[in-house]
Amino acid sequence: MDKRLLKNLLYEQVALIGKAVSSPKRLELLELLAQGEKSVEVLADELSVDMKLVSAHLRTLKEARLVESRRTGKYVMYRLSGSDVAALWVTLRQVAEEHLVELQRALQRIASNPTTLVSLDRQTLLDQARRGEIIVIDVRPPAEYQAAHLPFARSMPLAEIEQRLAELPADKEIVAYCRGPFCLMSDEAVKLLAQRGFRAWKIADGVVEWQAAGLPLETGFAG
Repeated sequence: MDKRLLKNLLYEQVALIGKAVSSPKRLELLELLAQGEKSVEVLADELSVDMKLVSAHLRTLKEARLVESRRTGKYVMYRLSGSDVAALWVTLRQVAEEHLVELQRALQRIASNPTTLVSLDRQTLLDQARRGEIIVIDVRPPAEYQAAHLPFARSMPLAEIEQRLAELPADKEIVAYCRGPFCLMSDEAVKLLAQRGFRAWKIADGVVEWQAAGLPLETGFAG
């Protein structure tokens, strides 16, 4: 093959990935699937779009080999094709955060909230959680917690927090997390807990950021 044609082919193949991630909704799909396998129905509900549009986006991601699917009964389940795809999402987001001023401003509006925990690095957070000095809660849906969660974190989905306040010790700080920097479920959880008299904070990390940093994760439910 002619060298120029060969180089064109090489770049065209890499460009397939770029085309696949050129849609905001497809990026959000990658973030959602980084939390664990999900059905088309669940993804459509999370993105607030109809199933036909979600299916079209998923086909594009599948053509680029970024996601895989399987059928179970009447449902089609999707998952990322590898942990490197989750890392790709983190890298894309970090590059965007570094270079895009509007994104920086949007994130600053979140980070400037006093409920954002900025004083502890990841290892310190892990050490304090291990010693029981702080209580870490995962406010994502139970299936996402089961797929992977931060060590020592308790599953306490946002919709259940108010009914489960008695499970949280009043004399310890509560640290909430969800799906990453763009996820606002932890903000809602912290606001609710603060209204009930708890000392509550959030971290921007989700399991994908934790994994990208080379830190351990756990799976399943405790006990």
